[in-house]
Amino acid sequence: MTDPATATTETFISHLIELRSRLMKAMVSVLVIFLCLAPFSKQIYSLVAAPLMSALPAGATMIATDVTGTFLVPLKVTLLAAFLIALPVVLWQAWAFVAPGLYKHEQRLALPLIVSSVFFFFLGMAFAYFIVFPWIFHFFVSFTPAGVQMMTDIDKYLSFVLWMFVAFGVTFEIPVVVVVLVRLGIVPLAKFKEFRRYVIVGAFVVAAVITPPDMVSQLMLAVPMCLLYELGIFAARFFPRPRPTEDDTDATTAESAAPADSASR
Repeated sequence: MTDPATATTETFISHLIELRSRLMKAMVSVLVIFLCLAPFSKQIYSLVAAPLMSALPAGATMIATDVTGTFLVPLKVTLLAAFLIALPVVLWQAWAFVAPGLYKHEQRLALPLIVSSVFFFFLGMAFAYFIVFPWIFHFFVSFTPAGVQMMTDIDKYLSFVLWMFVAFGVTFEIPVVVVVLVRLGIVPLAKFKEFRRYVIVGAFVVAAVITPPDMVSQLMLAVPMCLLYELGIFAARFFPRPRPTEDDTDATTAESAAPADSASR
C-alpha cells in the first residue's frame, strides 16, 4: 500500500515539474519572438513614440537623460511587443496547467476565454494608442507655458505608456470577467445588475487613481469601463451556467468517496 504522505509529495513534485515546463515554454516563445524583433527595435520605439511626437511643436524632440537610455529603452519596448505577440501562447500554457483540475464544461471555456481575453486586451491597448494618447498629449502640450519647451525623457515616456497600456488592457477585460463569473456560477447575473450604481462610482474612482490628473483621460477610462460592464451583462445572458454532465457527476462522486475509503482503511 502506498503511503498517503509519499503519494502527496510525489503529486506535488509532479505539479512543480509541469509548472516549470509550462513556464519554460512560455519564456522560450517570448525569447524567440524578441530575438526576431530585436533588429527593428528603433522602428518599434518610433512607432510607440509617434502619438507624443505628433503632438509636440515642430522641431521639438525627446531626450535621454540616462547614458544607456538610447540602448535599453528601445529594447524594453521590443520585449513588450514580443510578450504581446506571444501572449496567446503564454495564456494557453497557463490554462493547460490548471485545466486538468477542472470539470469538462469548465475546460470547454479554454479556447473562447483565451481568444476573448487576448482580443479585449489588444482592443484596450489600441483604444489607448489611437484615441486616448492623441487627446491627452495634445491637451498637455497646449498647456505648456510660454518660454518653456516640452522635452520628455524617453524612459519616463515608456513608463507612462506601459502603465496606460496595462490600465486600458485590463479594463477592457471586464466583459470577459463578467461572463466567466456568471458561466462558472460564482456570481449570479442578477447580482451584476444590482451592482450597476456601485460600478459607475467605482469606475470614476479607479479612473481618477490610474490616469493622469485631467478630466479628459479620466472620462476616457471611466466611460468605457461602464459600457464594457454593460456589455458583459448583456453577453452573460447568452452564456448561462451549464448543467453538470454525467462526467462531472461521476468525478464529484469519486472525489467525495475517496476520503471515505481512506478513512475506512
